[in-house]
Order: sequence, then structure tokens, then C-alpha cells
Amino acid sequence: MYEKLLIPLDGSRAAESVLSFVDVLQSGVHVPMELVSAVDVSVLTTQRLDEARYLDQLIAEAERGFTEYLRAIATKFKNFQVTYAVERGKPAEIVIRRAAAAASTLILMATHGRSGLSRWLLGSVAEKVLRATSNPLFLGRSAEQNSGDDRVPVRSIIVPLDGSPLAESVLNPAMEMAQRFQAEIVLLQAYELPAAAYYGRENYLPNYDELKTQGRSNVQGYLDEKAGFVRAEGVRNVRTIVADGLAADQIVQCAERIPHSLLAMCTHGRTGLQRWTVGSVTEKVVRHSRRPVLVVRAH
Repeated sequence: MYEKLLIPLDGSRAAESVLSFVDVLQSGVHVPMELVSAVDVSVLTTQRLDEARYLDQLIAEAERGFTEYLRAIATKFKNFQVTYAVERGKPAEIVIRRAAAAASTLILMATHGRSGLSRWLLGSVAEKVLRATSNPLFLGRSAEQNSGDDRVPVRSIIVPLDGSPLAESVLNPAMEMAQRFQAEIVLLQAYELPAAAYYGRENYLPNYDELKTQGRSNVQGYLDEKAGFVRAEGVRNVRTIVADGLAADQIVQCAERIPHSLLAMCTHGRTGLQRWTVGSVTEKVVRHSRRPVLVVRAH
């Protein structure tokens, strides 16, 4: 699924927290890694107004500082091929452009960071990258809010589905990761009755229990079918979960209950009576889940 890791760093410990996932992602393979930092000139001029007349000097100092910083980080990964680069510009734009050079590049970054003289607000950058990149994106909770088990190998990959082919597009990369990590696949679909089911008509009151039972049965049948597909592709350890409630809430709660889990989602889907808008659900999950999330662009 990926042949290179691109890791944006801003000098903060929160951003560096994703480095703890490197050993997990390199499990069974050794792919090249690229560390990148951005010197945002607009931030320098805003935050250091009294020194703005020395802008060239400030930029040069920032570039030297980041170069030494990345070199020090790179030396910690002696068993991997590591390169690093410092660029001038907006962090999100730099990350997106550098990753776009190869579709097989996986971006690895934290969902929160700190802002300061030489730091960018990583949460904001991660959200911009999430919305704009066409590359796969691995988002890990920053050190301050992680689940405490990020150094443990991934044992379960949770794949939320909504019944649409676009949501299912994450299955292939999820299966590849499951085989790489020797992890199980958990197929999850959240179910709730559509609002129209509660309206009823004059002289007619729907049997909500019956509707709910039928709906759950349909969802379970769909998940069983997809589980059969996953097994046929070589991943033997597969299970399904049908959850009642709002999709984002149920996905986050499910991940909390399954230790050492990774969520795998796509960024677009279709809406309908029993479908959620995958893009918005993915963003909600990324914001609230303490588990890492692999985000794949649906094509």
C-alpha cells in the first residue's frame, strides 16, 4: 500500500509523538522515510515584528535550526533509510505537494501540536492535509492525548462501512495492512432508522421494533457478505459488528473497546437512507478518537 513514509515535524514533542508509530508501520518491511519541516515566512514576520527588517536572517536561522533538528531525529533511525528537507512555505501545502510526487507515499502525522515562534499549529495543518491530499494518511493522537498503547503492534483493523462502494474502497489497503501486521479485520456498520420511518401516516403507526430488527438483519447480511470477500482475499481472522446509533459516535466507542486497534476509513462516501457522509464522519472520528486512523482517498 505504501512504499515511503513522509513525516512532517514542527519541533514540538506533540508532532514527534507520531515517531512512535514508525516501528509499527515498518513491521515486516523497511521503506524509506522522509522528514520535512516548513519555514512559514508569514508566521515569522507576524510573530517577530520588531525583527522583520532582518527577515532574510530570520529565515536563514530558522532553516538552519530545522535542518539540525531533522538531522538529529534522523540519526535515531539507524536501521532505516531516512532523508530530510526544510522548505519555505505553508506547512500543509508543502506536505501535500511532496507527498503527491508518489501515490504510494504514506503521510504520517499527529492530529495535535503546539504553536510558537518556530512551530505551526499541527492540528490545523493535519485537518487541511486530511481534506486536500490524495495520498493515504496515517493520523496518530499527539502525546498529550494518546491511548498509551501506540508502541504496541496493531492487532485489529476496524473498517467502518456504510453500504456504499466508495466506503468499501478502504478494504484493499486495510487487508494489506492486516496481512502485514498479522492483525484481524473488524467490519463495523452503525445503524439507525431513517427519520422518515418515524413520521408514519394517518391511521398507520409503524412497528419500530420490527423495522429495527429488519434493518439490523439487512446490515448483518451485508457485513457477512463483505467478511466472506475479505476471507477469500487471504485474511482469515475477520469479525463483524452492527452498532445502533450515530456512525461517528459508534466508531469511536468501538475503537475504544478494542485494544491495540487501528481505524481504516475513506474520505468520501454517499448519503442515503442508511448511509453516512463518509467525509464528515471521518473528520469527526479523527478529531475524537484516541486510536490512530488510516485515511484513504476514495476514487
